[in-house]
Amino acid sequence: MKTLRLSCSHALIKYLIAQKIMIDGKKMPLFAGAFGIYGHGNVACIGQAMEEYQNELPGYRGHHEQNMALSGIGYARAMRRKQIFIATSSVGPGSTNMVTAAAVALSNRLPILLLPGDTF
Repeated sequence: MKTLRLSCSHALIKYLIAQKIMIDGKKMPLFAGAFGIYGHGNVACIGQAMEEYQNELPGYRGHHEQNMALSGIGYARAMRRKQIFIATSSVGPGSTNMVTAAAVALSNRLPILLLPGDTF
């Protein structure tokens, strides 16, 4: 068996791409895409991995973490919870900006994957 060397971020993105769901008899990706703001906390890791796998997991650059997460929730609602979006942020306040969207998703039982950056 051949060894495949990946960073944690590359392994995560490959794992997310591998997740599939049956929609109307067709095998579709569970994660339709990912929003991200790439700053000092995640540009060299998850940002790089998302760029390399852009064809399998479309990435969209956002301008505010709360808007990205709420857009992902809106997508999940429009797709009747069949496909999910990912929202990622850089370190610090960006992670906190996604808390309101997390509460909205929880109260409405809508799926979204939030990948907040590390904190100082």
